[in-house]
Amino acid sequence: MKQLCFSLVLAAAGLGPGSGYAQRVLLKSTVAKDTVYEQYGPNRAFYNHLYFSYLPVVGKAAGSGAPLRYGSSAELAVGVRNKFRLSEPLSTGFDLRFVRRTYALAQEAGKLLPTPALHYRESLATSEAHIEAFVRLNVGARGNAIGRYLDLTGWGGWALSTSHRTEDRPGSGPKKVRTTETGLPYLRRWPYGVGARLGTGRYAAVARYRLSDTFTASAPAAYPELPRLTVGVEIGWL
Repeated sequence: MKQLCFSLVLAAAGLGPGSGYAQRVLLKSTVAKDTVYEQYGPNRAFYNHLYFSYLPVVGKAAGSGAPLRYGSSAELAVGVRNKFRLSEPLSTGFDLRFVRRTYALAQEAGKLLPTPALHYRESLATSEAHIEAFVRLNVGARGNAIGRYLDLTGWGGWALSTSHRTEDRPGSGPKKVRTTETGLPYLRRWPYGVGARLGTGRYAAVARYRLSDTFTASAPAAYPELPRLTVGVEIGWL
């Protein structure tokens, strides 16, 4: 009888510490983590990500004298988007982006912009820094993901640089002759406008409409206003 009681005491002493240690590990590794609430994520309080966009120019100039090469006339942009969720269906935020806007001029008789001279290639371009505010309507149920959405935007910026580039290919002498003029006084330095974005996940269709004029008051009156609308695609780096 004494030997049986002694064995039971030893067994209880051996099992006790192991059982207590197992309970402490369980609480630390599972229960504590289950109570953590994350504030950052695609469908949480705050999120930001990089994106790239290509938006070709759509439409014609407001008058004759500025024919364009479409496809080459476009906006290329890279930016970072900051999004804040207000509620499940509604978010807001702002973008900071760098934009390269190019108007590639077709070399046709009757061209006036910026001169009537014809070249092998010619373009007007601006490098711009933009800030864009947006309101987002989220569509449909989703987890912690961007999902489907519609953005309405307003944007403005500053033209960091302006340039007029030409390329000629004379029949003799040098194979190519390229010229670049910068700091153009006839291009406006403060662009602004509105836009819309329809997206799902990392992909979006984007349209932007420039409200500001292309040219300053010092530009010749014969210069026609260049197309204001660009439409294209955006890819997010989520």
